[in-house]
Amino acid sequence: MAKWTAKHEAPEPLEGPIVATVTGGTILWFAMFLVQLPFYGWFADRDLLWWVWCCAAGGFLGLIGVWYVRGRDAALKRHAAEAQAVRGEESGGGSG
Repeated sequence: MAKWTAKHEAPEPLEGPIVATVTGGTILWFAMFLVQLPFYGWFADRDLLWWVWCCAAGGFLGLIGVWYVRGRDAALKRHAAEAQAVRGEESGGGSG
């Protein structure tokens, strides 16, 4: 059996409003949890409580995700600012 090898390089990952996307998803998970709470008894009678707790878990994991992507976004911005400062020193430092 032959080993698979890529024929071309993988494209660069798309960067978008990641913090807003994860925050919006987290809000939706918590909203779904809150909407299902009045029907807790209905879910319990049908042995479907996992739906309620799945939404709660999604919300709490989303909070971890928000913390992570905010730190990642800050690190990316910090790295870009440092790289720009280094480029500025290199282009301005040779004229003296």
